[in-house]
Amino acid sequence: MDHEEFPSEDPLALESQVCFAISLASRSVIAAYRPVLEPLNLTHPQYLVMLALWQHSPASVKDLGERLSIDSGTLSPLLKRLQAQGYITRERNGTDNRSLDIALTPSGRSLRREAEKIPGIMMERLGMDKEELQALHASMMKVIDHVRHQE
Repeated sequence: MDHEEFPSEDPLALESQVCFAISLASRSVIAAYRPVLEPLNLTHPQYLVMLALWQHSPASVKDLGERLSIDSGTLSPLLKRLQAQGYITRERNGTDNRSLDIALTPSGRSLRREAEKIPGIMMERLGMDKEELQALHASMMKVIDHVRHQE
C-alpha cells in the first residue's frame, strides 16, 4: 500500500483515518524503543519520566505530572519502580508536607550518559533523519496544541 496517498475515497475507510495512523505509529514507535531501553532497565513510560528529571531535577510529583501530561495515579507506580531501581529518591517537601519531591540519585544521573545514545539509535530504527523527525514532531505538537485548545 502506498502510504503517501489515501487508499480509498470512502471517508470512513480505516486506512484513511488519521486516528488510525497515529495509533498505529504510536504503538510501533513505542515497540521500537523497547529493545533500546532494555539494557537501561527502563520501560518507555519510565524513560519519559527520566527524560523529564534529567532536564529538571528535583521536581515535585505535581510538576512531573504536568510536564508529562499524566495523572498522579499513573505516575506514582512509575516513580516507585524507579526508586526501587535506585534511579530516584522520593521525599516529602520540607516546606509542604503534602508535596513529594523527586530527585535523581547518582545512579540516575549517570544513566543519562548511557541514554544519550538513544536519539541516534532511534533515528536509525525509525528510518528518519533529524530534519524529518523535527518536522514530524512539529506537526504532532501542532495537533496536540490545537486539540487542547478545543477542550
